[in-house]
Amino acid sequence: MQPSDRSAQISALYQEMILDHYRRPRNKGTIENPDEKIVMKNPLCGDEIEVQIRYDGDQVADIGFTGRGCSISQASASMMTQIIKGKSADEIESIRSRFREMVMGDQSAQADPTMGSLRALSGVAKFPARVKCALLAWNALEEAQRKHG
Repeated sequence: MQPSDRSAQISALYQEMILDHYRRPRNKGTIENPDEKIVMKNPLCGDEIEVQIRYDGDQVADIGFTGRGCSISQASASMMTQIIKGKSADEIESIRSRFREMVMGDQSAQADPTMGSLRALSGVAKFPARVKCALLAWNALEEAQRKHG
């Protein structure tokens, strides 16, 4: 298999993963008794996300999101909720920071295996206008973490 064939296969797999999270979002909906609710909007495209988080100490006990927008913003929110549930504030900050680096085009972050399924969104770096879409839920998470503590 040629390297370009492998790259095309990975790209197709990533696109399918994004579409799956868009069509069947995980943790979409409201949660009971959230400690924080943060709404973020992207005025350029109209995407809107509300992230609700319930904490147990500094760990995320439950997280949900609602909103509407493009496949990138919705898939990113879905993937984010899956990866940070149960994580501590320090773990979340590390993941959030690395995700931001990845979608901004950092090659080492894009190749970082610890990013797991989030790597499906690494291609967003090629489309600067879509970076804000990918970061919308993450920016809400950052605000919630700041408010919490």
